Amino acid sequence: MGLDQLLKKLKNNGYKVTQQRKAIVQILVLNKGKIISVEELLKQVKKIYSKTNLTTVYRNLEILEHIHLVHKVMNEEGKAYYHINELDSHHHHIICKGCGKTEVVEYCPIDYLSQVAKDKKIRLTEHKIELYGYCEECEKLNGLKEEDDKIH
Repeated sequence: MGLDQLLKKLKNNGYKVTQQRKAIVQILVLNKGKIISVEELLKQVKKIYSKTNLTTVYRNLEILEHIHLVHKVMNEEGKAYYHINELDSHHHHIICKGCGKTEVVEYCPIDYLSQVAKDKKIRLTEHKIELYGYCEECEKLNGLKEEDDKIH
């Protein structure tokens, strides 16, 4: 999804396209295909619109997440990262822990997981699946091998 399409979606959902909001969306589009932290987003947005502050970035990310234009990802330490939601359909992600590269996984194992929850007498209302690892480039750069990072 490009900048114009995203701004149109904002308008169609009743939101004004302010200079700050446009700058935030523009930076998210420039970082398409990888996750970005709020701090890095603010740093890059300030180059376009210097009056932007952290509160404005958070408020706009909430709006963008609410209307499904961005996807929020939490890392192992609980830090939030964001990226443009490139698909309108339900999907999951594989995220490189080194560079933040994000790949979409369209398959969803929810049928199996729903049965597990049902067996445990829990009614699921939502889910989010994110897989973490290292892309080929980061593995080479950091000298990582498969056995260095076991899945747990």
